[in-house]
Amino acid sequence: MRRGRGLTVIVLAYVLIAAAIAFAYSLGAHYTGACMGMPRAAGAIRLGPALAVMAPFVLVGAVFASGAVETTVGHGILSTPTVVIPLAVAIVVSAFVLTSAYNLLTLPTSTIQILVFSAVGAGLADGVGIQWRTIETLVAVWATAPFAACGLGFAFARVLDRRYPRSGPDGGPGALSRYAALGLVGIGSAASFAMGANDVANASGALVMTGLFGLVLAGLVGGIGMTLGVLTWGRPLLQRVAFDIVKLDANTAAASQLAQAAVILVSVSFGYFTSMNQALVGAMLGAGFSRRQSAVVRRTVRAVLAGWALGPASGAALGMALVLLLRGAHLF
Repeated sequence: MRRGRGLTVIVLAYVLIAAAIAFAYSLGAHYTGACMGMPRAAGAIRLGPALAVMAPFVLVGAVFASGAVETTVGHGILSTPTVVIPLAVAIVVSAFVLTSAYNLLTLPTSTIQILVFSAVGAGLADGVGIQWRTIETLVAVWATAPFAACGLGFAFARVLDRRYPRSGPDGGPGALSRYAALGLVGIGSAASFAMGANDVANASGALVMTGLFGLVLAGLVGGIGMTLGVLTWGRPLLQRVAFDIVKLDANTAAASQLAQAAVILVSVSFGYFTSMNQALVGAMLGAGFSRRQSAVVRRTVRAVLAGWALGPASGAALGMALVLLLRGAHLF
């Protein structure tokens, strides 16, 4: 009986690793628009090259700058030194399923909020204590980040307009210069690095929770999965974010991406992670407001807000349901 139990744990460990890689793959696809949407929207780079430029920066960020966030996910959400493997499986599978569903709907949402509340729901179902102070801090960061990005997006757009006046017909954008295009791609690359650091723990944090992987190895495994997702499944979200939320010129595109990257990197430096999409949409709205709101596509924004509202609740519900299902199958 003990031998059979040990074999079950080994199988579940492999399931956990596979689910983490699959989730990382889904994350990479989900955040292409959040990282390279602005350069693409402004015409600074074509679709294929945008994904090719993004991929290595995601991997580097995941491997070398994700440690603080990995620690928060691995040890700061559930009140237990080591999470049992079945519980970690329930958390990762729940977040993976929901993120993939949003990918299929081409709807940007917060995978971070899905992951955290999947962990909360699973922990409650298993009777594990929740570190509510961490959750409260994260919620405060999540609530603040879009507004901070909105303000920065507005301010950066105004500064760029003064420094580089729009020169097209009726005050619209002129032709995008080579240096402006390179600058936009550079900002998108910085956002890609920030995404790797900020989001890889969604998938690989569960590997740290269980003690299976250390921080660097977890970041590497998750980063490889994210990179593959960027390259093979990243087109739909990139296209939607680039063209369906805000109509952008070079200045508003640069302002939006720069504001988002700044908010994310500040958050990561304190060991907290926040939504790339929420920060970007907030920044895009701020840049759009500098154009008297005419740039904002309201129907898409309403759909994105609905996704953000449903994400945490659905994550908690599915995480709890999967724990109860695994318990019913005597896998705990």
